Amino acid sequence: MELLEAIKGRRSIRAFKPQDIPDETVEQLIDVASYAPSAGNTQPWAFVIAKKVETKKKLASAAYNQAFVEKAPVVIVVCADENRCSIRYGRRGKTLYCVQDTAAATQNILLTAYSLGLGTCWVGAFNEEEAKKALKTPDGIRPVVMIPVGYPDKKPSQRSRRPLKQIVYHEDF
Repeated sequence: MELLEAIKGRRSIRAFKPQDIPDETVEQLIDVASYAPSAGNTQPWAFVIAKKVETKKKLASAAYNQAFVEKAPVVIVVCADENRCSIRYGRRGKTLYCVQDTAAATQNILLTAYSLGLGTCWVGAFNEEEAKKALKTPDGIRPVVMIPVGYPDKKPSQRSRRPLKQIVYHEDF
């Protein structure tokens, strides 16, 4: 699959077939995530793979009861290691760079999953403290994104995009 096809064809999937995803495929998704750019090459990410029903149930609850989170065969939680970035970049590293870096890793996962015939959804709406409790994350590890992963049961249509003339400025606003 061509990169532009993956970028333009990927959709947020919220309905999954009850079909397991091979461990090798999940490992491949994490591997490509690790190739994302990061500030100063700090690579401040950590990934929690949730497959157990009880863990996914807690994550769905943390995600304001978004049931599709629980129904996905796998949920990858992308976490930011705030300490890795703050050592080098201080407060800005802790509050911004590690979040930007995990966002880049997340996009790698979404695009690769799509290229492999999998569906995903970027879930950022969740109670962070509840997610931390569910995952038993240590201090300094911040859950940033939940990615339910599975074989799509439905494919939503393309949503509209703002025209470039509304979002591009040259030199200044």
